[in-house]
Formats: sequence, C-alpha cells, structure tokens
Amino acid sequence: MSRYMCLSIHEEDDESMEKIMAALSSKVRRDILRLVDEQSYNISEIAQKLEIPLSNAAFHVKHLQEAGMVNVQEKPASRGMTKIISRKIDEIVIKCTVPQDVSTTTNTQLSIPIGSFTDCKAVPTCGMASAENMIGVDDTPGIFFSPERVNAQIIWLAEGYLEYKIPNYYLMNEEPTELVFSMELCSEVSNYRNDWTSDITFWVNGRELCTWTSPGDFGGRRGRLNPQWWSDVSTQYGLLKTVRVNDHGVYMDEHKKSSVKISELHLEEGDYFTLRIGIKPDAENVGGLNIFGEKFGDYEQGINVRIEHKMKREE
Repeated sequence: MSRYMCLSIHEEDDESMEKIMAALSSKVRRDILRLVDEQSYNISEIAQKLEIPLSNAAFHVKHLQEAGMVNVQEKPASRGMTKIISRKIDEIVIKCTVPQDVSTTTNTQLSIPIGSFTDCKAVPTCGMASAENMIGVDDTPGIFFSPERVNAQIIWLAEGYLEYKIPNYYLMNEEPTELVFSMELCSEVSNYRNDWTSDITFWVNGRELCTWTSPGDFGGRRGRLNPQWWSDVSTQYGLLKTVRVNDHGVYMDEHKKSSVKISELHLEEGDYFTLRIGIKPDAENVGGLNIFGEKFGDYEQGINVRIEHKMKREE
C-alpha cells in the first residue's frame, strides 16, 4: 500500500526549521532523498550509487534522520546489523505565522582533535598512535603528557578518562539551546575482543550526562581508515556515538538517557566548558575505551561538537 506523508511545521519552530533547511541545503542529501523515494537502501548501497565515501553517506543520512525526513531501521545482516534507509515524508508545509518575540538560532560547529585533551588519567593497557607511528612507549601513562599527544589518531586506556576544554567565546550574550557531540568509540583489551563490554560515561562541566555500554573492542577486519603499518591483531574500529543535550534532557542516538537539561550545564560561564569521556571506578563493566581520530577506524572525524544558541532576551 502506498502512503503519502506531509510534515507541517511553523516558521517560529526554530529547531525544526534549522534542521530541515540544513538537510535540504546539501545536494548530496537531496540526491539521497531522490534515491530512496521509491526503494530502500542500506548506507553502503547509497555510498556506491552516489559514488561517495561510506562515512560521507552515513553523515548525510544522519542529517536527514535528524530533520525527520528519512526512516533508519536496523536489520540483521550477514555480519552484524545493517541500517536500512527509506523515505519518511513526501511534502513539507511551512506555516508563516511569526510572533514578535522570535529569536534567531545559530549553530556553531567545532572539530576537536582527540589528542588535544587537557587532563587525563590512563591505566594500562594504554597508549597512543599517530597516523605514522606509535607515540612514546606502549603501556606507559607518562606519554599522555607528551607534547606529541596532539598528533594522536587513536588513544586507548583500560581505566581512567580523557578531558577536553572547549572554548565558548561564541556564547557571549547568547543562550545555548542544544549541545551535540559525536565520536567513534569502543572498549579496550589487549589486542581485541569483540565481546568485551565497557561502561563509557560522558560528563560536561563535571555533570554526568549518561553512560553507554560498548559491546566490544572491535577487530577481525581492518578499520576503513587505518594506516597500513597498524597491526591486524590490534583494535580496528569503533561505533559512532552521538550525545544530544537540550531543554528536554540527554539523548544518545535519539534514545533519552537522563533528564539533565542544557541550562544545568552552564556552558556560557567562564572561558570554556569541559567534556570528559571515561570509565567510572565503580562501573559495572570496567572495560576501558578506544577513541578514534579522523585517520583511524571507520569514521573520518575526531570529536565533533555542535552548539545551537540564540541571543538572550533582555529582562
């Protein structure tokens, strides 16, 4: 049975308008919408048909999903799960009834290199590697304080955390409305083990947001971006995880995880805010973490951060 879906939004709904306009602003995303108009495809098939990298296809599909324009369903495949993409809407209706107090929302996007952490605790097994070679000596926590850490493209630790200071100068006289960050992660064990679980927790400005249980330290096939010198028996790739914080709470990959609101994080105070990724000492699954940069793993990115903000209203 065919179906026709219409998405109706008000122009004063800044959040929905921003997402839809951003989604339609890219020709690649418009090509994906045309492609899935009458047939569903997985992300690999979309990448092949549009002749773009797999990571780019996943990135653009994510934008379309966030805008509510495509359905993404996970289904069993020959190796694990695969994401099937299908169209969700056929028509967008924008109602232009703008109240007097509408504020303009601005997006600020930052790409944080994984080696630019400003605080850490590393417990062996631990180490770092650049795209060219190992950094320092493996299983030596002291190398985490080496200036060479800024070149890291993969970082691993069995226990502990990494903390990043993120500048907030763009929030002067602005009110943050949404914080979104994403990164490629997995557990950490010597070599790799696909069923090695780990509870990885995220904090912003010291406030705990949520915990993700990584299902394993992934290997068995090479990460798409890994340099040739990297060993086949080492960790190869992770999973791309996205955390979103707004007035409704904390969401991971669109699933609500806690009721912490963005106003409770005080992102605009001081000169920066902190993002910490780590393993709590009392975690049920203390299984370490691997974090991947743009030249390791499957996704061509470090830590991507996006902050939506609007001008503060005068009291």
